[in-house]
Amino acid sequence: MRFFNFFLSVLALINAVVSTDNSLQKVVTWDNGSLLVNGERVLIMSGEFHYQRLPIPELWLDVFQKFKANGMNAVSIYFFWSYHSPSRGKYDFTTPAKDIQRLFDMAKEAGIYVIARPGPYCNAETNAGGFALWTTDGSGGSYRTSNETYHQAWSEWVSEVVPIIAKNQITNGGPVILTQIENELQETTYSATNTLVVYMEQLKTAFKSAGIVVPLTHNEKGMRSMSWSTDYNNVGGAVDVYGLDSYPGGLSCTNPDTGFNLPRTFYQWFQKVSYTQPEFIPEFEGGWFQPWGGYFFDQCLAEQSPEFADVYYKGVLGQRVTLLNLYMAFGGTSWGHSAAPVVYTSYDYDAPLRETREVRDKFKQFKLIALFTRVSEGLRNTIMESNGTKNAVDNSAIWTWVLKNRDTQARFYLAENNNTRSRAKTDFTLTAETSNGKVAIPMQLNGRQSRWVVTDYPIGNQTLLYSSAEILTYGVFDRPVIVLYVREGQHAEFAFKSTQNITLHAYGAESDIKTSTSSGTSKYTKVAYTQSKGATIVEFSSGVLAYLLDIPSAYTFFAPATTQNPTVATNEHIFVLGPSLVRSVATSGDRISIVGDNANSTTIEVYAGEKARTIVWNGLELATKRTSYGALTAQITGIGNRTVSLPALTGFKAADSLPELLPSYDDAKWTTANKTTTLSPVKPATLPVLFSSDYGFYVGAKLYRGYFSGTTATSVNLTVQGGLAAGWNAWLNGVLIGYHGGNASLTSTTASLSLKNISLKDKSNVLVIVTDYNGHDETSTGPAGGENPRGIIGAQLFDATNAKLSFDKWKIQGNAGGNKNIDAVRGPMNEGGLYGERLGWHLPGFDTKSWVEKSPVTDGVKGAGIQWYTTTFELNIDEDLDVPVGVELGAASGTVARVLLYVNGYQYGKYLPHIGPQTRFPIPPGIVNTKGTNTLSLVIWAQTDAGAKLSTLKLIEYARFQSGFEFGKIDGKAIQPGWTDRSMYA
Repeated sequence: MRFFNFFLSVLALINAVVSTDNSLQKVVTWDNGSLLVNGERVLIMSGEFHYQRLPIPELWLDVFQKFKANGMNAVSIYFFWSYHSPSRGKYDFTTPAKDIQRLFDMAKEAGIYVIARPGPYCNAETNAGGFALWTTDGSGGSYRTSNETYHQAWSEWVSEVVPIIAKNQITNGGPVILTQIENELQETTYSATNTLVVYMEQLKTAFKSAGIVVPLTHNEKGMRSMSWSTDYNNVGGAVDVYGLDSYPGGLSCTNPDTGFNLPRTFYQWFQKVSYTQPEFIPEFEGGWFQPWGGYFFDQCLAEQSPEFADVYYKGVLGQRVTLLNLYMAFGGTSWGHSAAPVVYTSYDYDAPLRETREVRDKFKQFKLIALFTRVSEGLRNTIMESNGTKNAVDNSAIWTWVLKNRDTQARFYLAENNNTRSRAKTDFTLTAETSNGKVAIPMQLNGRQSRWVVTDYPIGNQTLLYSSAEILTYGVFDRPVIVLYVREGQHAEFAFKSTQNITLHAYGAESDIKTSTSSGTSKYTKVAYTQSKGATIVEFSSGVLAYLLDIPSAYTFFAPATTQNPTVATNEHIFVLGPSLVRSVATSGDRISIVGDNANSTTIEVYAGEKARTIVWNGLELATKRTSYGALTAQITGIGNRTVSLPALTGFKAADSLPELLPSYDDAKWTTANKTTTLSPVKPATLPVLFSSDYGFYVGAKLYRGYFSGTTATSVNLTVQGGLAAGWNAWLNGVLIGYHGGNASLTSTTASLSLKNISLKDKSNVLVIVTDYNGHDETSTGPAGGENPRGIIGAQLFDATNAKLSFDKWKIQGNAGGNKNIDAVRGPMNEGGLYGERLGWHLPGFDTKSWVEKSPVTDGVKGAGIQWYTTTFELNIDEDLDVPVGVELGAASGTVARVLLYVNGYQYGKYLPHIGPQTRFPIPPGIVNTKGTNTLSLVIWAQTDAGAKLSTLKLIEYARFQSGFEFGKIDGKAIQPGWTDRSMYA
């Protein structure tokens, strides 16, 4: 089967002659081949990062450096309206973790472009999809339409955030090259007066009025519709650069043999929908999220597989994609109440960079691809010459894509299994077109593997006629140095376009390298070999130096840039082999100063040209030797005999965190819930309205006290809505009458509770309901998305004849201060309305001296109730170590409970033992003090009379690296404000 279409290829050629701009600037332009920045073609290899999910500003640079080290030249960033705006008219861009100017500065320092995505709607499995939570009561109007109420709401956000983005555009010396104005909004009606078209035009006008001059983008939600492209049914609302989302893996957390079906229709799609523009995938599968009751990310090994990167990421590049963004590249943590109900605390996402900031092998494999694209200028402007099964090969088990550079004879062949799920070892011969004629190249794919073959590929003053050894990168130093890789045991070959009789000398791992000179009129020198274990370095008499690497060695290869420009020329990097990570490099005279991370003691090898003499590693000058082929080598130490001691979590003090269930509790300061109307598009089942957002309480647990008179009530019907897996408890006059533990498939739950065994009073019977909360819905959840109410939907008393009885009054309480954002540093989504949360028991410095000594393991909670446990612990981790730590929790099977984990005032874990799946909760440095005292609180909400306690409670270490990042200098105090008196919120 062939997807090649002659007419479309001719059309692409015609449309790519002259680059297009948006008439606002000429720094970022585009054509059918790629983006051009300052007139230079760039192939964007980007990763998604959400700073909200890592609220330690210093660590943003850690992530960006890891992106850059693994080949990325851009980062895509959502800006969540909900995170910055606790209430209408209030915006925070200055407290440390919301200082987005610092974010842009760090991206520029790391040398990566920024694709800015400020919403107003983001999705992202975040609370309400990123909409400000103050809009969830219905006051935000009809979301994502031209509705004027909604227009006024989002215009406020755009006027605040977009000018900061505009200030940081590349036209102003910043890193921003693209700005997305909406997210996955499908256009299905092509009419200029359609509300979605009008909405998109409103957004375009607002963004431009706020100063955006770089190209505007949007992303299609899979191949479900054709939206907002200037090339397809443009009746208005079209953006400059069309994008298409894709999550095609279909991988299982239990069966590694399922899924792995790579779509081969991207090229067709873009040629139909956006043929004058570069192929842009704003979200391509970097992993996948997991729901409550699903699997934990560590179980999902297929999603983490480097084979996925090798097949899928090469596969889309083979279809001419030149803007690729992985979602997520680093997922982070949905701490506090920042998650939508579809996910739990961890947002690890099986991303290339783990939640603990460890580099997975999938990222290392991505690096091999991305560094190749960085130096392969010919790949940035190609035509699809041919593609299909048994195309340019002699075996129908193989599919190839053949891209030809528009301006040269260079070609890029991508060979992949016709069935991308295959684990077979397949030998074949690829026939490549070169400037010297056709060449037959023997090859092999071993299972889930793809391989690039290049032809007429320049490397400095030399040209490779072809190479079946994959190019990792090359550099122009005192001579051309090329780095090639294949799997151990695989045959590879490459040829120099030269008539010289080239000789070689090999160093390092044993190899069977053979050279031969072609006969006939087209002469070239062929080099053939079988890749051995480790690294072989080959010095050719032509002046070229080649590193031949197996995959494990290639994973330890880095090409740090000597420029902050994200577009790195081949004479603007050096080569480093050996460490776990290279963050940055600086040259001064004959000194090469490298900052990086390392786990195990190893040899570091640096190639930086003949002037280089000395390696400096993390500030330490090393005893450096020069090899006979001109590289520098030295020994670097790892974590070796470095010790890290994690203390046991003991010494807890405890207090009751549910005094509200007592009939005598004074709720005079609580909010009276007496509204009889609501702006919500969802109508209440009973009156008064008991939707929490209507009373300014958006996040976390809410408490209700409903009063009624008389002794005739026999039952109460409750419908409670807190999102997927959210539960609730109800007490009448201090006695438990029912609960729901939550259901991972149900947003709301309904129960009829009997009151027959409860002693009722003539007056002031008190029904206490504690409702949990797992976030507001995204727009995909009916009937009203983020405006789906939270709290009590309906509460109805009945007597023995099933006649309805009335409540006398209702009181509601939520997080301290409601939308006043009294803890501005941690922000509006950190804490809920439980008694201890309202009083600030989770904050460092709260005095627990009057509390009793208890253990969450041996004591827990007796009966249904909520118990608060607090302790402190000390850490003393050396400042040059990066040691990701976390807390592991466990409970006996059958425990129905809800557990909150607070560390230094941050809610960094929500554990539901009866639903799962998460039991391990990483805590990043800055939230945890790696040197000094830490405050840890556990809130155990036992939902049944059986009570609840923990069976596992301990600190855990995920990894250990010696690092030059200076983790010890993270200013934890700046983001850990301490306790102040909150008694007014009791």
